[in-house]
Amino acid sequence: MAVTIAVCAGVMTFFVLLFDDTAAEIRDVFEMAGIAESYISIIFKTLAICCITHITAELCRDSGEGAIASAAELWGRGAVLVLGLPVFRAFLQLIEKLI
Repeated sequence: MAVTIAVCAGVMTFFVLLFDDTAAEIRDVFEMAGIAESYISIIFKTLAICCITHITAELCRDSGEGAIASAAELWGRGAVLVLGLPVFRAFLQLIEKLI
């Protein structure tokens, strides 16, 4: 059990260190495109929610708990929907300005 936790912690640390440079590069590209920092933050949070939800659902399915996996996916979709509301509001305001 302790070995499994240590391996998982090592893998997660590796991915965080690997993703740090990539995230900084993506953030720079978004800033050069003129996208607001608040939207960049929402994009990264949504990506994290999607990854965590997918991993959780797959672990539940591997354990034979299909109903819990479906519930986890549903809650993940709900979280993404709530997190995306400010972007949707800005989109509607843009459409309103164009009309």
